[in-house]
Amino acid sequence: MAAPSNEVLSWTSQDPRESQLFNAWGVVYRFATVVAPSGQSTTTLWRAVRANKEDRVAKLEWASNGGLGRAVIGKNTVPMSDLVRPDPRYPGARIFNAPDGLTYRWRQTPGSSDVVLEDSAGNVVAVFRPTRPTRYQIGDVYGELHFLRNAGAATIMHPPIMDTVTVTAMLYRFCQAFGL
Repeated sequence: MAAPSNEVLSWTSQDPRESQLFNAWGVVYRFATVVAPSGQSTTTLWRAVRANKEDRVAKLEWASNGGLGRAVIGKNTVPMSDLVRPDPRYPGARIFNAPDGLTYRWRQTPGSSDVVLEDSAGNVVAVFRPTRPTRYQIGDVYGELHFLRNAGAATIMHPPIMDTVTVTAMLYRFCQAFGL
């Protein structure tokens, strides 16, 4: 039997900073946000590596005004704005450089609510699809993140790329929700 060509993760919560992405296996990614007594908000992205074991993928330190701050992904620290840079060629599109050295673009699909992720060659490698709120035991789902396993260079499912795509999808949703 051939491996499936897509990996679909259901995404809970309208606020992506406090949400989970899950499939039939269980929770794959979890965003958890805490507010320190100083008022500083920090969102941590956790990836499940096996039952009852998670690895920290990224830490997002929000600006004091609630806007974009800095992201710590692995050992790299970058401004969050670098992960959702406006693309002047497409209104509303956002670009970022991934660990593979390539530039990727999130953009709205004309005539659709889908937001596609294109690699540097223009291949669609992932899709965020908003859905009608649907209740699951894990939480209410507001969207799906589709990873197209065999598209482009077929590296979208490799952990460093998949992790970065998940972080940038969350930041894209945040920017869209708050008009940033």
